[in-house]
Amino acid sequence: MENRLQSESYLRARRKVECIKGFYSNLLAYLIVIPFLAWLNWHTSSFAWFLFPAIGWGLGLVTHGLKAFGYDPILGRDWENRKIRELMSKDDF
Repeated sequence: MENRLQSESYLRARRKVECIKGFYSNLLAYLIVIPFLAWLNWHTSSFAWFLFPAIGWGLGLVTHGLKAFGYDPILGRDWENRKIRELMSKDDF
C-alpha cells in the first residue's frame, strides 16, 4: 500500500513538473514570437494587428501559468484532491 501511495505521489509530481515545464516553454515562445510580430507589424502596416495574437496568446499563457502553479480562483487549490478523497470514501465508487 505504501509503495502504491509513493508511486501515485511520484506520478502526480511528475505531471506537475511536466505542466510547469510546458508553461516555461510556452512563455519562451511567447517572448520570442510576439516581439517578432511587433517588429513585422511596425515594418509592414500602420494598424497594430500584432496586439490580437499578443492578447489572445497572453490570456492562454496566464491560464496555463495558473494551472501549472496550482492556482484555481474558482474551485480552489486542492479541489481535485478533495474530490478524489470524497469519491474514494464512497462505497458506490
